[in-house]
Formats: sequence, structure tokens, C-alpha cells
Amino acid sequence: MKHLIAITGVTFLLFSCGNQPEKEVVETQEEKAPTTLVLTDEQYKNTGIQLGKPEMKHISSTIKVNGKIDVPPQNMVSVSIPLGGYLKSTQLLPGMHISKGEVLAVMEDQQYIQLQQDFLTAKAQFSLVESEYERQKELNQNKATSDKVYEQANAAYQTQHILIKSLEQKLRLIGLNPDKITADNISRSINVYSPINGYVSAVNVNIGKYVNPSDVLFELVNPTDIHLNLSIFEKDLDKVAIGQKLFAYTNTNPEKKYVCEIILISKNVENDNAAEVHCHFEQYDKNLLPGMFMNAEIELTKNEVAALPEDAIVRYGNKHYVFVEKGDKTFEMTEIQIGGTENGFTEIINASASEKVVIKGAYTLLMALKNTEE
Repeated sequence: MKHLIAITGVTFLLFSCGNQPEKEVVETQEEKAPTTLVLTDEQYKNTGIQLGKPEMKHISSTIKVNGKIDVPPQNMVSVSIPLGGYLKSTQLLPGMHISKGEVLAVMEDQQYIQLQQDFLTAKAQFSLVESEYERQKELNQNKATSDKVYEQANAAYQTQHILIKSLEQKLRLIGLNPDKITADNISRSINVYSPINGYVSAVNVNIGKYVNPSDVLFELVNPTDIHLNLSIFEKDLDKVAIGQKLFAYTNTNPEKKYVCEIILISKNVENDNAAEVHCHFEQYDKNLLPGMFMNAEIELTKNEVAALPEDAIVRYGNKHYVFVEKGDKTFEMTEIQIGGTENGFTEIINASASEKVVIKGAYTLLMALKNTEE
């Protein structure tokens, strides 16, 4: 906007001078190329042109790439119920944050009652079996009973002990503590607890639905290891390294930059001649979700290059130009190739370091030149 205001004002001044009889106009000589502009003393003074030469500056070049947010398999959790059951209640919604140990849902089924009953019955029978085993053991030591009777008592004791231990593990598998189960607190429902700190990425069930052991109720994501998966072309792979920093941003909010660090570079180049590069966020933002598309700029090593101030470079027709001084108040619009930009200076790839160029007022000359051509 500042360029546009300056261009409009000075261009008006230049062409208003053209109505005066003293020929204070921008003269374009027919024998010269249409890219050449000649100014009078008055025009030169009014435009406020400043000249300069390319300077040697340390400018970082950057690689612009894109990718998406990803989560490693070990940080994605699918929650299911080993014994199945009916979903009695849940408050979960996709995107909700959850804490480890928090109740995700309450399940209900008669098999939970049966399992607790079997456990308590086995414990009650174990007391009888254990007493008989101890009695037969003592009798056998005193040679008051046969070895066969003692072995039968021992087998019954071991069998009942194994049964109790297996039932204990089944109870723990559905979140029940066998040490706290008594005949007075048998429950028909169980709680489903969160195994991680994170957030809910998917809810696949509704209240009242019966779920099988193979069904996934909820999908959870642990964001502590969330990372950015970038695609970098084969020609640029040798320019990046593990530990290198980069800046990532979304399309919706390109002004907000996220600092990332490269942690892994794939050794496999895909069919699109690109390889995957995995990066960690230095500070995770909970608004960054798996699958979200992101852009990134990887800053390469700073090199000393010939550079000009950004105001010296004009863009016209998708190309970049500078105005080179060719004589007294005579300037030629010359196409150039540019590189990276840093601290107000842009790398000039094919410009002569010995020629003077317009470093202030270049857009004014561009407007004057194009208006004159018309």
C-alpha cells in the first residue's frame, strides 16, 4: 500500500510536469528499447531516486516444503472391552482432552456378575480344598494315609489355586480389583479407564449398543510425541540434517510459526521423488490435530552473496527487474534472478556487482515507464 501511494503521487508529479512548455517530461527515445527511461533534471529531483550497488550480505536460503501432522503408532490407542458388553454411559466427544485413569465409559453385562460369582465361589471352595490338603499332607508324613490319597489332595489344591489366579486376571482385565470383591458388592457394571493422557480422536459407539471384544469403542491420541511429517524432494535431501531447525505454519494462520526440529530422515525415496522427513514440535499446540496439512520453511546455511535492498527490486509480469543506470539520468529495466531474502535484503543471482542500480524509487520508474509505453 505504501508503494502504491508513493507510485501514484510521484507518477502524477512526473506527468503533470509534462504539460509545461519547458518539456519537463519523461522522454522515451524511439531508437531506444522500450525498457529504457530518460529523466530530466527536474524529474530526477522530484522522484527522489537513490542509487547503489549490490552489497555482500550473509543471507540464508530456504527450502519450502509441505506435509501433515502425524502420530506414531505407539501414541495412538484403541480402547475396547475384552469381554464385550453394553455401553451404559459415556460423556466423550471427539476432541475432548482426557487424563490417565479418567473414566471414559461405564459398561454393563451379566457376564461381569457371573465372573465375580465364579471368583468368590472358587475362593470359598479353596478354603475347603486347602484344609484337606494340609490334613492329608500331615497324615502322609506320619504314614497314616497312602501316597495316592495325598497326591489327589495336592492335585485338587493346585487346581483350585490355578483357577483362582486365572479368575483374578480376568477380573483385572475388565478393571475390577479382586481384593475388593465380596459377596456384598458384586456389580453388574464396570468402568473403562483411560490408559493415557491425551485427547479423544474418535467415538465409535452410542449408549445402549452392545460391543464385541474386537470392537473399538474409542480412539485416543497421546500428543507428547506428535510430529510433523514433511515430503522433501530428492534434490534437496542432502541440504537437510537431523537436528536442523525449521518453521512450520498452517494455511489458515500463516503468521503463526511453529519451531520444529528434524528427528528422522527417511532413506526411502517414493515414486514422486520425495522422501519423508519427521520433525518434532518444540512446543506442542493442542489445536494441531493429526492429519492437518502444514507448510514449512527449512533455513539452510547462511552464505555471503550479492544482495540489494528489497525496494530496489520490482515485479512485473511474474518476473523480477531492477533499473540499472546506463548514463546521465538514463535507466534500463533489466530482468534478474533472485534468491533468498533476509533483513530487508534479497540475493541477486545474475546482476553485475559493478553497475549502479536504483535502490529507492524503482516502483516509481516502473509506473512511469509503463504509462509512457501506453
